[in-house]
Amino acid sequence: MRIQHEASFCLGRRAFLKQGVLVLTAAGVDVSPGLVAGQEQPASLNIGLVTDLHYADKAPAGTRHYRETPEKLAEAAEAFSKQEPSFLVELGDLIDAADTVEEELGYLKRIDREFSAICKNRYYVLGNHCVYTLKKEEFLATVEQEKSYYSFDAADFHFVVLDSCFRGDGEPYGRKNFEWTDCNIPAAQREWLEADLKETSKKTVVFAHQRLDVSNHYGVKNAAAVRKVLEDSGKVLAVFQGHSHANDYNEIKAIHYCTLVAMIEGSGPRNNGYSLLRLAEDGTIRILGFRKQNDYTWTSEDRE
Repeated sequence: MRIQHEASFCLGRRAFLKQGVLVLTAAGVDVSPGLVAGQEQPASLNIGLVTDLHYADKAPAGTRHYRETPEKLAEAAEAFSKQEPSFLVELGDLIDAADTVEEELGYLKRIDREFSAICKNRYYVLGNHCVYTLKKEEFLATVEQEKSYYSFDAADFHFVVLDSCFRGDGEPYGRKNFEWTDCNIPAAQREWLEADLKETSKKTVVFAHQRLDVSNHYGVKNAAAVRKVLEDSGKVLAVFQGHSHANDYNEIKAIHYCTLVAMIEGSGPRNNGYSLLRLAEDGTIRILGFRKQNDYTWTSEDRE
């Protein structure tokens, strides 16, 4: 199976002229960043990324085609198998809401069975839909993950997974007790984050669901306070997030904030979206996007 990169995105004129490796692909042409002009460097780490799968056994609603998610995920699995990622990260909203706990657990068990078969090393970010009817502990137990926010090391990099599924009063999401626009990272988690970043000497990448780079209804309410922790550490290269379903990018104080496209949006293979994150030892970051997902490349010079 050959999967075309149907959208390739250049991060503005400055990045294009300086690097010479970001290109806009023509229809039917399979081109990825770094594969032109002989500038590809061996990646020290390959990571598979998916977000906003919203799997549910229910009829389509608007642009969301819930029952097509397993087929889209199967395509991603085949693509990832050729790239041999070190691990996978699911950036939230793995499932969609159900009316009952039993039904929502059924959605989760079905799609996680297929997701977990792709790679034994995998990490989950909690999304608001993941805990619409379920409690966090029920979701985490089902996917065999101990905590909702945590960190880990791989190769020369440090990784942080955040959980923004808390109300403004500090209560965790669960059992339909929240409004999705009221998402926050409580003080205890921010304190943990600050201590975690102080303890590492490695370049760091952060994974989140709700966005940390905007102040609209898709953004974490106290995002500015979280960003300050990231910025003060001097170690964070990039934040990868989902939630708003469309490709987007912002750079704030030398940190790249990349919002990935949702897998759920649209019907058929051409409306799929997933990516491979490539991290090089020199700090170069590449997103190799498939289908609707944009391509990006950032070098260490972009942080200067």
